[in-house]
Amino acid sequence: MKIDKKLIKELTDYLNEFNLTELEYGNKDLKIKVSKSTSVNSSQNIDVKKSAKTITDVGEVLSGKRVTSPIIGTAYLAPEPGAKKFIEVGKKIKKGDTIMIVEAMKTMNHVPATFDGTIKEICVQDGSPVEFGQTLVILN
Repeated sequence: MKIDKKLIKELTDYLNEFNLTELEYGNKDLKIKVSKSTSVNSSQNIDVKKSAKTITDVGEVLSGKRVTSPIIGTAYLAPEPGAKKFIEVGKKIKKGDTIMIVEAMKTMNHVPATFDGTIKEICVQDGSPVEFGQTLVILN
């Protein structure tokens, strides 16, 4: 199979043009996925102690069942500011339980667990943007 460098270049250009971090293209014979890493701007305010407990390090790969975002939007770990979070690391959940909310276009979309299990890792921060297919949580 010959690699179509022009197609890969075009997909990479789309990443930059539309400010995306990941893009997939496929047809019946071919599937290409291009992605780029993002860095945190030093002017952004992040609670390092909190993120160390809930965010997976970039180089670390955790095994387990992954629950991914069904849409692009903003992830919220609680039903409203100051309320109790839907999930915490170590909590047992059942398939169908709400693990978080992803807000898109002023609509609050409850994200259900797709498996039974125990929360091993929360991969997003409250109020952070998420993309379609991005891992939200990892279950044992």
